[in-house]
Amino acid sequence: MAHNQNSDKQKDFVDETLHLWNIYSNKREDWAKHAKEDKEFRLGRQWTKDQEDTLNARGQAPIVINRIHPAVESAKAMLTANRPSFRVAPREDSDNKVANVMSALLAYMYDISDGSSVVRQVVDDYYTMGSGFINVYQDPMKDMGKGEVMIHDIDPMDVYVDPNSRSRFFDDAENVIVSRMFTKEQAVRLYPMYEKNIRNAASDQRWDTPETGRSTNDFAAQFPEDVSRVTEQEYIRGYERYYKLLVKRYRVYEVFSGKEDLLDEDKFKMYMEQPAWLLNGEKVLTNEAEVQAIVQQMQMAIQQQRTQEAMATVGEGGDPNTIINQPLPEIPIEEVTFADLAERGMLEIVEVDVERVKMCVVMGDTYLYSRVLPVDKYPIVPFMNIHTRTPYPTSDVRMVKGIQEFINKTRSLIIAHATTSTNVKILVPEGSVDMKEFEEKWSQPGVAIAFDPTDGAPMPVQPTPLPNELYNNETTAKSDIDHQLGLYEMMMGNSQAAPQTYKATISLDEFGQRKIKSKLADIEAGLTRVAQIAIPLMQQLYTTRKAFRVVQPNNSLSEYVINKQLVDDKSGEIQVINNITVGRYDVVYVAGSTLPSNRYAELEFYMDAYKNGIIDKQEVLKKTEVFDMEGVLQRTDLIGQLQQQLEQAGDQIKKLKGDLQTRDREAVNLRKKVEVEKFKSNLDSTSSKAKAAATVFEKRLGDEMTHLKRDVALATKTSLTPSNGVKGS
Repeated sequence: MAHNQNSDKQKDFVDETLHLWNIYSNKREDWAKHAKEDKEFRLGRQWTKDQEDTLNARGQAPIVINRIHPAVESAKAMLTANRPSFRVAPREDSDNKVANVMSALLAYMYDISDGSSVVRQVVDDYYTMGSGFINVYQDPMKDMGKGEVMIHDIDPMDVYVDPNSRSRFFDDAENVIVSRMFTKEQAVRLYPMYEKNIRNAASDQRWDTPETGRSTNDFAAQFPEDVSRVTEQEYIRGYERYYKLLVKRYRVYEVFSGKEDLLDEDKFKMYMEQPAWLLNGEKVLTNEAEVQAIVQQMQMAIQQQRTQEAMATVGEGGDPNTIINQPLPEIPIEEVTFADLAERGMLEIVEVDVERVKMCVVMGDTYLYSRVLPVDKYPIVPFMNIHTRTPYPTSDVRMVKGIQEFINKTRSLIIAHATTSTNVKILVPEGSVDMKEFEEKWSQPGVAIAFDPTDGAPMPVQPTPLPNELYNNETTAKSDIDHQLGLYEMMMGNSQAAPQTYKATISLDEFGQRKIKSKLADIEAGLTRVAQIAIPLMQQLYTTRKAFRVVQPNNSLSEYVINKQLVDDKSGEIQVINNITVGRYDVVYVAGSTLPSNRYAELEFYMDAYKNGIIDKQEVLKKTEVFDMEGVLQRTDLIGQLQQQLEQAGDQIKKLKGDLQTRDREAVNLRKKVEVEKFKSNLDSTSSKAKAAATVFEKRLGDEMTHLKRDVALATKTSLTPSNGVKGS
């Protein structure tokens, strides 16, 4: 009975979805016709069938001078020159490192989804059809079945929106339906687990893409509905319906920690059953290892206090064992649950209803599955061009179609005039000549044609020359198309429109980008919404350990690991590093990050900053096209180290040379001193000998003097004494 009721509900839901799709399809019919016409017009279908027939009847060529296509391509090149950049900030006092990891995850999502191609196609649809769409989704088959959050572009003709929506991002839309035709083989590959239901499903084979009446002669481009007309495969229409509903949630605020979270019913039940511990009836502990550590500390403190009291008792002659052997008092810790904390007012719990997006998938007339997404914004992100507060924006191509038709008609007139000028018309009096013979001879050069002047002479008729203003008008019309799309001649490399100086060219290039920044603001707003939707999808999907790499703009690789579990050696607690499953984050888009920059001017700016010591060489290398930046840095660091070592060795050699010279001088001085001392020694010996000889000489001289004095005295005495006793007279 319950199964039948469920089947009836699913059938009612399928009928309601098909009914809504028909309503939305009829309401957007006019927009769809214009959008497809704009798309065809951009690709070269610029004449209607009636216009082409009229021109052919006049002998004029229905030529197309497509100025819109290169203008759109130039705008795409400018708006997607660089990859988008996001900055994620924690809304609460969470770890900033996790916010940095979330930024890296968004870059990783962009890489694995080939985001460059996705954004380029979206910008193309934005200019051509008035809106582009990105779908943010979880692909459970990626990363070996662990799943990935990815993005892809959607054909605007496949999106059906509540016609009463006025929001740029369909926030107020009752439903958003993505519907397209699949072959049954495609549908089975897309949803292999529902193969039986898909094979048995019936579907309307109607393609609701309108006809525009544009000529398709000699036109090679084809669209999906064109391909289906030439195949005999069985098609089935698929529907992805998104709508918002209110779901019950519990907002929990922990008074003791200041944390706040929003939980569904299952998580709330598990949350309330979690254990907790109350210390002294006030402090809340949620970690059992922390509780055990506190108990051990308190017991050790009591033991130390008793030991001190016991030592004091010994000094007084008492028995210390009576104090030491006393049983330990009960530690004031009470084990409770979070439900008990709520009853004691330590948790604030509010039951609320929040908006969530529900996705339901229908294939043909069969209901496949549904799920509630963890977001309150539609994952189908629109990029509106000229938003008219309806789901049906206007494109730039539609704004310049009249100018493009003027260019085509002008060129057709110029070609028709040139054809007429090269094929001279002759007025011949009726009956004066044989027209067949006249035309044959006129087409032959150097042939004289005889005529009778009495019947009148043939008169050549030259067409009136076209005014130069007609050519100028065509040039002006081309410039008007560029300006409508936010482009200038100089920005597309036209050297004639550029100034003569290098600095002036750089300045004008920067000023010229200001107009296209209005378009860029629309793209940035859409990419910001993409990131806001992707983050909760990542938090829901990435619950286990995951390692990923991000290619940086400078071609270097950065590795990240999220939800990595580590065991604390001291407490034994399992800690999760880079846990992205908790916390709320704000996303800020880095304005202008996708616009092109003048590489030479930017490099010059960074070189000046490097020369002035404001930045290092690594920042300068980031602004160059050096592929192996890390290798260059390693080699330059190695060269720098070797240069530093060489300088140190040179200084050491200089020092050693100085020491050697000093030692040489000291050795020479020492030798001189030794020679002097030796000479002094010899001189002292000679001097001593001389002194001794002088002393001996003086002694000998003294002795001789003494002998002489004695001899003189003796001689004097002898001469004064007479011989034989006779006294002299």
